[in-house]
Amino acid sequence: MSYQIDEVEWSIDKELLQQIRERVFVCELHIPKDIEFDHLDKTAHHVLVTDECKCPVATGRLCNDGLIGRIAVLPEHRNRSVYKSLLNYLVGMAEKQGCDCVSINCILNEVDRFKRNGFSADGLVFMEAGIPRQRMLCPIKQFDTRPFTLVH
Repeated sequence: MSYQIDEVEWSIDKELLQQIRERVFVCELHIPKDIEFDHLDKTAHHVLVTDECKCPVATGRLCNDGLIGRIAVLPEHRNRSVYKSLLNYLVGMAEKQGCDCVSINCILNEVDRFKRNGFSADGLVFMEAGIPRQRMLCPIKQFDTRPFTLVH
């Protein structure tokens, strides 16, 4: 199956993006809705992934500081191709914006795997939606999608 990735505007495509994120984060992972949707949505760069039938299947966002997040892929489309394409697209966007590094907020049991793949810890462990996380940085030139599986 092939996928199309497009940059979309929150103000225009908010409903589509919210539907995917609600299904993954709120319904599946039990993240409170008021935490899932935050003030960064209005200023972040959003992408929408559609399948061959033009149905929305995934989304992600890139914040102005290079933070990649809110990667939500519907269960039936969770495959290496979707994650690799989506992440590479977001990193390409970051590079076009002039970012030297990208970052993610990683769950703690994934930190070592990201470190083995070019990421380094940045700052202290923090709580997000009741989950302990570590911000991980990676120079764009070293970015590799291999440590990413389920990044929800």
